[in-house]
Amino acid sequence: MVRPISNDLRKRAVSAVAKGESCRSVAERFGVAVSSVVKWSQRYRTTGSVAPGKMGGHR
Repeated sequence: MVRPISNDLRKRAVSAVAKGESCRSVAERFGVAVSSVVKWSQRYRTTGSVAPGKMGGHR
């Protein structure tokens, strides 16, 4: 199973987007997918946190 990307990287990416940088340029700079940066930014705007959601299903 894949580990989630660190909260530090997520915070730096979201911070760059909040300062006006495009999601594409942020994704290229940090080496992640554009969709990831978009999702992190959306999560930050709605919840105020960039922490990953729970992984895995019901046990």
